[in-house]
Amino acid sequence: MPIVIPKDIPAYKVLTDENIFVMTHKRAITQDIRPIEIAILNLMPTKIETETQLMRLLSNSPLQMNLTLLNTATYESKHVSKAHLEKFYKSFNEVKHNNYDGMIITGAPVEILSFEDVRYWEELTQIFDFAKRHVTSTIFICWGAQAALYYYYGINKKALPNKISGVYEHRLLTPYDPLMKGMDDLFFMPHSRYTESDSEAIRKCKDIAVMAESDKAGLAILKSKDSRQVYIFGHCEYDRDTLLYEYERDIGKGFKIDPPENYFTDFEKREVTVRWKSAANVMFTNWLNYYVYQVTPYNLEEISTAP
Repeated sequence: MPIVIPKDIPAYKVLTDENIFVMTHKRAITQDIRPIEIAILNLMPTKIETETQLMRLLSNSPLQMNLTLLNTATYESKHVSKAHLEKFYKSFNEVKHNNYDGMIITGAPVEILSFEDVRYWEELTQIFDFAKRHVTSTIFICWGAQAALYYYYGINKKALPNKISGVYEHRLLTPYDPLMKGMDDLFFMPHSRYTESDSEAIRKCKDIAVMAESDKAGLAILKSKDSRQVYIFGHCEYDRDTLLYEYERDIGKGFKIDPPENYFTDFEKREVTVRWKSAANVMFTNWLNYYVYQVTPYNLEEISTAP
């Protein structure tokens, strides 16, 4: 089944050109199906690219989904048109009384700041509280994962000596967990960050299970023991050229930075071989099936309230 998105959102043409099944709202309302409701809080500056990447992963499922795109009211992105935000995005205040089967909270380029110094931190903590009470299961990505761990468990982040940027091999630690079902013992995932959450504190936390890790990139995928929170420190949603774009952006700003590791098959020609998409698709499909669809109530008003 498809994801349901507006026909005039940029992702619609991209996904249909890739033969991904998407559906307009007009067609969706004629079907007698209770679609899964997914909210995406998009904190990335590259809003259109990120929303398309996540829609691509969510579409690889037999479930019909309605997507709600959210942005912060306390900070307005400067990298996407105001018209795009007004047309396709909602603020938290507009949805704070709703319930969702699933939610995704992305990363953001604010790693060098303390969490409390982020301009929209107070609003984000309200959304974190909302996710615990109004969402069956939430995925937190990169900085979004670090921020959620800090807010929920008091686990802080620390600066790395050098930016982790590249595509890294990961070990699967919980092959029988539904989230990782069907994945290989070794899989690849891109990372792009200057900080990491305190791994020692994570391992000591009894409410968190470590699902996968990397010798170079460290802890990579975690979940809460009740499976209502999934933390991904990498970027399995990234496109083929996303790390290339980030590298050339940073070089253009005068940063002294190495090329992404294990990424280019030919650096001079900027050729890349994608090695992470199959694992990403399996994991997101598992999340939708086992952590969302199989456990979410038919009536969204019945989502259990966190203590």
